Amino acid sequence: MSPTSVVVIGAGAAGLMAAWHAAAAGVRVVLCESTADGGRKILISGGGRCNVLPAVTRPQAYVTSSSPRAMQRLLRAWPLDEQRRFFELELGVPLALEEESNKLFPASNRARDVRDALVEGARGRGVAFRFSSRVIALRRPDGPGRPWIVELAGGDRIEAARVIVATGGLSVPKTGSDGAGLRWMEALGHEMKPTHPALTPLTGDPAHAALAGVSLAVTIRAPGVRPRFSTTGGFLFTHRGYSGPTVLDASHHAILSARRGERQSLTVQWTPADAAEWDEALLDADSGQVSTLLASRLPERLAQRLMREAGVPTDRAVARLRREERRALVAALAEWPIPWTGDEGYRKAEVTGGGVALDQVDLGTLESRVTPGLHLCGEILDAFGPIGGHNFFWAWATGRMAGRAAAAAVATG
Repeated sequence: MSPTSVVVIGAGAAGLMAAWHAAAAGVRVVLCESTADGGRKILISGGGRCNVLPAVTRPQAYVTSSSPRAMQRLLRAWPLDEQRRFFELELGVPLALEEESNKLFPASNRARDVRDALVEGARGRGVAFRFSSRVIALRRPDGPGRPWIVELAGGDRIEAARVIVATGGLSVPKTGSDGAGLRWMEALGHEMKPTHPALTPLTGDPAHAALAGVSLAVTIRAPGVRPRFSTTGGFLFTHRGYSGPTVLDASHHAILSARRGERQSLTVQWTPADAAEWDEALLDADSGQVSTLLASRLPERLAQRLMREAGVPTDRAVARLRREERRALVAALAEWPIPWTGDEGYRKAEVTGGGVALDQVDLGTLESRVTPGLHLCGEILDAFGPIGGHNFFWAWATGRMAGRAAAAAVATG
């Protein structure tokens, strides 16, 4: 095919958005995808519903080991209200707010509708899809005016004036994420930030397996972390440890500290009441059982477990609660340290932390500063957001930027 084209590698969220925008600008686009249909993470997100976007952006909650200022600039590239209009008006996917989670889902509650709209919208603008086509190598131009070479398994080769790499990271490998793009970028000379699983469940004390299935809204903090870290939302005990949105959001603090040979404490406040409020409640309650008071605000199994861990007999009357018992119980209720032992890794991670350092790309085009003609977007870049549509927000924004910039470069020669 003609080298005056854009090849996008990876038909995930960022790649589909990049292909759509590059083709909409009027250039020839080929999208190579290793799976048979693409968009596998879109399909499994939000429990099969796809939380397309957050209802409110939280740029301060994103994480990078590169320049936070560079990350913030990229997050401002395509505002939330414009992204929502794109899905509703350009793709014909109306979005609905789920107030309890503050997320925007397709009104149909079908993730497939989001994936299919992106694929068909791109195809309608002329994108040529090469599904079940695994890219095995990426060759930079061997001289001025020469094309990039994209090599496929089976011996096929595609020449391209511009290449957009949207191969994702290492998370949820069953969706096709095998880290190939990260390896290519390192081989091409880019500075890489160490990768790690992010937004993944934590493993923990086997004794808590008896609480599997217990879930509630909590606040998790990471004492000593700067800037201060706090997240509020769902918490779930599992047979292997701890999960839920708050645990996923906090998991990178545990994982990165373990890699440094340290141990970052993560503490749970089980109810909206803080230590002072619990202390007052226990002092003011002059009758009844401690277990009854706790069970009025907590799942009963959890209340019983916290009492045992605090060394308070489960039949203790409030009036007979000793001072040291009260203090230990208050600490368990307001600052319970999660006894995490590890994590569930990339297998269950929502995203990959680390990747190509942000100073390796132009912040207006996402073109590589190391190898001109190459654009990067999505999870391969060193940034990720909290649970709740924020990583799709990043994928859509960076995919659009890369697609538009690559097309503009091709059009101007």
